[in-house]
Amino acid sequence: MEKVKFTAPGTQEITEFFVLEETKVNGTRYLFVTEEEEEDCDAYILKEVAAEEDGESVYEMVEDETELASIGKIFAELIEDTDIRM
Repeated sequence: MEKVKFTAPGTQEITEFFVLEETKVNGTRYLFVTEEEEEDCDAYILKEVAAEEDGESVYEMVEDETELASIGKIFAELIEDTDIRM
């Protein structure tokens, strides 16, 4: 399973996430990620905000409630065997 590293903007703390699913909506790439690979845990939706020339991407957590709800519905359809609650 693919992993991504996320650096928190305020604290510069690095967290590794497991990518469970990804999708592209209106040209924007989104990742559905968790901190644990196989246990029940919190999940997050990350939004690609920049792509670097070296192939690295810059993501931020989706915090806008409307965007979160609409992208969350897409991931709920893509990941059929997972119970997604917002």
